[in-house]
Amino acid sequence: MSTGTTTTSTTTSTTTSAAPDAAPATTLVPLRRNRRFQALWAGQAGSTLGLQIIDTAYPLLLLALTGSSTLAAAFGALQIGASVLFGIHGGSVADRYDRRRILVVGDTTRLIACASVPLAMALDRLTVAHSLLVAVVVGATIAYTGPVRLLAVRSVVPPEQLRQALAQDEARMSGAGLIGPPLAGALFGLGRAAPFVGTALTSLFSLVVALLVRFPGRPESPADHATGTEDTDSAEDTRTAEGAALAGYRYLAGSALLRPVLAVVLLINLAGSAMLLPVMVVLRGQGTSNAGIGLALAGEAVGALAGALLVRRLHRLAGPGALLLAVSWLTVPVILAPLLPGGPATVFAGLFLVGLGVPTLRVMIDLLVFQQVPDALRGRVIAATMTMFTVGMPAGTVGSGLLLDHLSPAAALGTVAALLAAGLVPATAGRTLRRAAWPEQAAARTAA
Repeated sequence: MSTGTTTTSTTTSTTTSAAPDAAPATTLVPLRRNRRFQALWAGQAGSTLGLQIIDTAYPLLLLALTGSSTLAAAFGALQIGASVLFGIHGGSVADRYDRRRILVVGDTTRLIACASVPLAMALDRLTVAHSLLVAVVVGATIAYTGPVRLLAVRSVVPPEQLRQALAQDEARMSGAGLIGPPLAGALFGLGRAAPFVGTALTSLFSLVVALLVRFPGRPESPADHATGTEDTDSAEDTRTAEGAALAGYRYLAGSALLRPVLAVVLLINLAGSAMLLPVMVVLRGQGTSNAGIGLALAGEAVGALAGALLVRRLHRLAGPGALLLAVSWLTVPVILAPLLPGGPATVFAGLFLVGLGVPTLRVMIDLLVFQQVPDALRGRVIAATMTMFTVGMPAGTVGSGLLLDHLSPAAALGTVAALLAAGLVPATAGRTLRRAAWPEQAAARTAA
């Protein structure tokens, strides 16, 4: 089967002959032996690692080239801004066209863009405009390949193993976040072109996987599973939704729970992007090396690796809204951690604490959103969710650069922390998040 299962026939016998109507039994192949999933996972890991290297190396490069905090922040802002801008179209494309072909085209485009940077360096032709153009291209490829990568995993894993697959995917995200920043710093120490050569190689690896591994390229529709009793109104609704590029946003806007969830995550991402550059400036002012900065920023990824083991326990401990608010309020003092004694060690510890809750929140989104919609609409819902999560990040990145041009790093971090706290007050005071329940709990309440 395409989902990574094998089917064997079983027979029952009361005589020497087998029963002709013996029922087939399905045996799940262990996830570690699902070659398509593991190959896709490896390709996604390479892609994510390359993006992590980019996020650290480009600000360091632009700081070295120009000395301007605003220009250093512009790369991340343009990358995220392009991802947001193309996000609507990316989700619609994922639900209408061959997803494998989208992945191949996207990875090829990113490979060309990333490889152009070390080539321009070798020719002594690299400019700030070239670097910022690469940011836009990389951001656009994320908008198109991001939803497809999430959908590809689901297409090759049976439902019974999806939770396990998501846990392994968390390891990919956290591992890339752990390795990427220090690797970028270390490569930058070897030479300015080194991290960008590494990014091009990870893009090449991801492209090779996309070319070699086959997965269902078309979204499933209700007709694919029809038994002759398909509800006509439901089928018509799905066909109508398939033609609407904004259907994913309408789905999210129609949920009283998802609206505040998206708003709080947007605030966290905005604050996180705004604190990154001030933290780098503070650590550099303390004499921390580029590799040391990368190690300090890896604290969140280390925490996420540890937090992956706590997902089930935390889900049993509290509802989704309560966990989201807890992680959000913990982020406020962590933003101020660079101002405390200890330098990179303190930054690492603060990010580690926040990172412990990251896997719980990611799985929470998957449970509350992605697993609740039909496959024919899922690409647009994933794209809409990704866009809503990142829409504030360009403002945070540019805003941090502007703050640093007019304020001290300490004042900039204090401003970011205060704004985040102010934004969290309405969501905390409301009842929607505090009373939110997991889908199975909500279903049990409805049944009762």
